[in-house]
Amino acid sequence: MSAHRYFDDVNGFGSLFTELCRLGVKKLLNIISGEVQSYWEQPFAQPYFDNSTKREVTATVGQSALLHCRVRNLGDRAVSWIRKRDLHILTVGILTYTNDQRFQSLHTEGSDEWTLRITSPQPRDSGTYECQVSTEPKISQAFRLNVVVSKAKILGNSELFIKSGSDINLTCVALQSPAPPSFIYWYKGGRVVNYSQRGGISVLTERQTKTSKLVIARAMPSDSGNYTCSPSSSDSASVVVHVINGEQPAAMQHGNSSANSVLINNRSFSHRGHGPLDRWLAYVGGSKNLILSLASSGLCWLVKSISPFGGPGR
Repeated sequence: MSAHRYFDDVNGFGSLFTELCRLGVKKLLNIISGEVQSYWEQPFAQPYFDNSTKREVTATVGQSALLHCRVRNLGDRAVSWIRKRDLHILTVGILTYTNDQRFQSLHTEGSDEWTLRITSPQPRDSGTYECQVSTEPKISQAFRLNVVVSKAKILGNSELFIKSGSDINLTCVALQSPAPPSFIYWYKGGRVVNYSQRGGISVLTERQTKTSKLVIARAMPSDSGNYTCSPSSSDSASVVVHVINGEQPAAMQHGNSSANSVLINNRSFSHRGHGPLDRWLAYVGGSKNLILSLASSGLCWLVKSISPFGGPGR
């Protein structure tokens, strides 16, 4: 074999090997590309929502509201939050697309969770919000937000009359509060109730039931005043307490009783109904808040003189 032919054969084999390598690499790349494309076309590889998150959220006015959206297999797609009522885009990714800076998207790198935070929500913010993924076609998940005004309520009437030496017992409940308040404070006037000022003052707060009980034992006239219950996330409620000193009051309004009640000569007379006696008792003990101090002999004269159903001469 001549040297020229040898080198021609070598070069031929080299060119063939080079071509085979080129074709092999191209085919390999096509296979890989096809597999990648096939992978993304499979249903489990497409972005989808994790339905374990809470879809209806209740928040209190002034307390931040959080809507949690979890998207699996997001890839290079973007997550947006949209307000349903006006189709306003609030956020895209972690960027805010509204002038209302109360809206913010929270996301931790590497996590599947995209949270819409609304700072200081108001009742007008109630409605439907959509978590949307930029697939083709787009997929979205709706969340319902309810913003409520939580209010405190002190059980009983707004004005109470307590006999000196008796206990003042006030119970406060936080209504329409989606979560237990972190604290419930009691105020007398504009100051927090001072437990060290005198003995016999106790407060029992049960966070799970959202209630707080204030008990002042052996009440004195100095305990009279305006008492306010103020939960951490609720509007406050107040009651006026009058502590009656001296002789036994003849008529006293009892805030925790649904019956009309009058205390005369240390005896309590109660009656339920809608007859003339009830209207008279309401007139004396309820609407007029009269405190009577009578002897037994003067009772009949009093009834005739102030009763709207009969007076002197009838």
